[in-house]
Amino acid sequence: MKSTRRGNYESGSDYVLEYGELRFTFNERDFTERVEQAAVKLSFVQGQLEDPEREDLVNLAVNGHVENPASPLGEHVNNSWAQLDGPSERSLVHWLRRLVFRGAWLDQRVKESELEIIFDEQSQTFGYAQPDRNYELIDLSPEPSWRRVAYRPERSEID
Repeated sequence: MKSTRRGNYESGSDYVLEYGELRFTFNERDFTERVEQAAVKLSFVQGQLEDPEREDLVNLAVNGHVENPASPLGEHVNNSWAQLDGPSERSLVHWLRRLVFRGAWLDQRVKESELEIIFDEQSQTFGYAQPDRNYELIDLSPEPSWRRVAYRPERSEID
């Protein structure tokens, strides 16, 4: 009987996320990009952020709050805190961390050939299939939307 020991995701040592026996470590760029992508997926931000906005978003994901905002995004988080915080499974911080972790977990499973990325022509979306289960798709839990309290920067037309 084949026994597989799953590896931990590792891209650096700047940030660490742990869940049970899993320990995922990230370099600063990887973690920052994953947090930004999670915020987009949650409809909390749209498009690419500027460096100070990313800094505040990473601080939110790491510390659970933005103590000294470096940007209007951090100020927005603090001003909207009552709508962003809540029971752990319903807070923006929880979902940012969850999506960063889930993305790294999926990437590690692809790297270890436990999953394969597939493209569904009909829905025009990507998914993950399990080769050892006749390419059965895995069902990812849906994430909530923070569109109603999304950060909407005021950018000039010259940007």
